[in-house]
Amino acid sequence: MKKYLVAAVSVFVVSIQAYAQEQGKELFLTGAKPIACAVCHTLADAGSAGAIGPDLDELKPGKEQILKVMKEGMGAMPSFAQTMSDEERDAVATYVSSVAGQ
Repeated sequence: MKKYLVAAVSVFVVSIQAYAQEQGKELFLTGAKPIACAVCHTLADAGSAGAIGPDLDELKPGKEQILKVMKEGMGAMPSFAQTMSDEERDAVATYVSSVAGQ
């Protein structure tokens, strides 16, 4: 019984991670406000070729770095603290940090 419970929990966790990845990619491409990330950033997995912000495939930022910049802004990049929920910012950071440079 314990073995089946562990397997069920593992499947559930993988499903949540896949959903977060999907949501993060959607937000990166079109859903982020005030402006979609893909407008400014290059990220191969998303098929984006923005040239205003850094190329995320070259930078390969970590999740915490992405969350900090999304919350505080940096240079020309605005803060997303007032326009995106913590969960939305986390989804974008999870997505980008897991695919950048792949």
